[in-house]
Amino acid sequence: MASIRELKGRVGQEVGVSPWVDITQERIDTFAKAIEDFQWIHVDRERAKSSPFGGTIAHGFLTLSLLSHLSEMTFSFSDRRMGVNYGLNRVRFTSPVPSGSRVRARFTLASYEPIEPNGVQVRWNVTIEIEGKDKPALVAEWLGSHYY
Repeated sequence: MASIRELKGRVGQEVGVSPWVDITQERIDTFAKAIEDFQWIHVDRERAKSSPFGGTIAHGFLTLSLLSHLSEMTFSFSDRRMGVNYGLNRVRFTSPVPSGSRVRARFTLASYEPIEPNGVQVRWNVTIEIEGKDKPALVAEWLGSHYY
């Protein structure tokens, strides 16, 4: 899509699907260090083998934190000067993301509202899928402001 303004006509439609992103143990460990959350189900490979998941899983907030990266890999708007996270109305972590898996995001435009000066606020319904799984890892309603 060439222009942020072209989104206006896409409300209610799936606008993009991101490429797959690897969820490595190194990524999980780095995230654990960044947020100081070392719960064993995320970082203790040996102990996690005996968990219901059979191994380590990503933090739900790691999956959520990938939204910006996944959207940047999916969309490029020639007229956008700046984008700003505005918030989330709803987030559900619907399935664990095992270390070694891959995820991608599907973006459906739920709303498009002009804001002054020279911007729009969009609401995305986002689903983060796990490769090979029927149930998604995350569903969210994500708000962003974009300026042109």
